[in-house]
Amino acid sequence: QVQLVESGGGLVQAGGSLRLSCAASGRAFISYAMGWFRQAPGEEREFVAAITRSGGATDYTDSVKGRFTISRDNAKNTLYLQMNSLKPEDTAVYSCAATGDYGLTYRADGYDYWGQGTQVTVSS
Repeated sequence: QVQLVESGGGLVQAGGSLRLSCAASGRAFISYAMGWFRQAPGEEREFVAAITRSGGATDYTDSVKGRFTISRDNAKNTLYLQMNSLKPEDTAVYSCAATGDYGLTYRADGYDYWGQGTQVTVSS
């Protein structure tokens, strides 16, 4: 079992940047592939990015490609999401998630553990 705690959200102007962190505790962090999801008010939860256990492979939803970067530091048990060139449509609660799968996982129901989420608000 792993516990996940996100941080780094906040209010930023369009074009700005934020870096989200997801601190993991419990079972060895390297045992999990990880992902970031987001949910805007009135919308369904949406896949944002995923990374394999080693960090050797990543993938993104099309709307954030070239702007967001997912990474992990297995020595620090931490997952990151660097978000650049933010847009108002990126406004949402962002959550990290962990899965015991080995590859990239895109569906929310493929993840076993979730953080509580952190709010990101981008003003125009």
